[in-house]
Amino acid sequence: MYISSISPEEIQKLEYAGFPGSISVIDTAGAEFNRAVNYLRAQKIIGFDTETRPCFSPDQPRYGVALLQLCGPEKAFLFRIKSLGMHRRLCNLLSNGKIIKVGAAVLDDIRGLQRYRDFTPNAFVDLQRIVGDYGIKDKSVKKMTAIILGFRISKTQQLSNWEADVLSESQIRYAATDAWVCREMYLKLMKSEKILGEPSNG
Repeated sequence: MYISSISPEEIQKLEYAGFPGSISVIDTAGAEFNRAVNYLRAQKIIGFDTETRPCFSPDQPRYGVALLQLCGPEKAFLFRIKSLGMHRRLCNLLSNGKIIKVGAAVLDDIRGLQRYRDFTPNAFVDLQRIVGDYGIKDKSVKKMTAIILGFRISKTQQLSNWEADVLSESQIRYAATDAWVCREMYLKLMKSEKILGEPSNG
């Protein structure tokens, strides 16, 4: 059983954790891009997230998705969509019904990516829609992570410039961690009982 809610004070007491594997930033469709897609295509479950440069005033133009993060158990890939575009192979990956993509508030992320190229999303899981089955009321990634996985993640880079020419080490770590914890939370939930005692599918 999970607690339904957690306070910022309780989160502060938890240990920090970040994605422990290798992270690649990809901005062109070359050999590294192909290796990344081939690795992700071989996974059954991948973590999914996007980052967009924030707007700080209402009269500022809305920015498009800058980064697509996809993560397996030991490798994370950050695709710089602003320079790469939504490559056909990425669209095929996100349309593949055999690979589960796990994120939070995935609809907004998908719509942002579809502005670059239309694709039909398949096999997406939105953690915000399923955690209620386990008695969890908090829906932010930070709070869900604390409740389900028992550690805290840094959100200090959330409002940083995701269109910067070079992403900082902390941006890269943050972006990979966000996708990774979504995958880890899903795996843990699939081994947990729902509040009605129903076994989870998975």
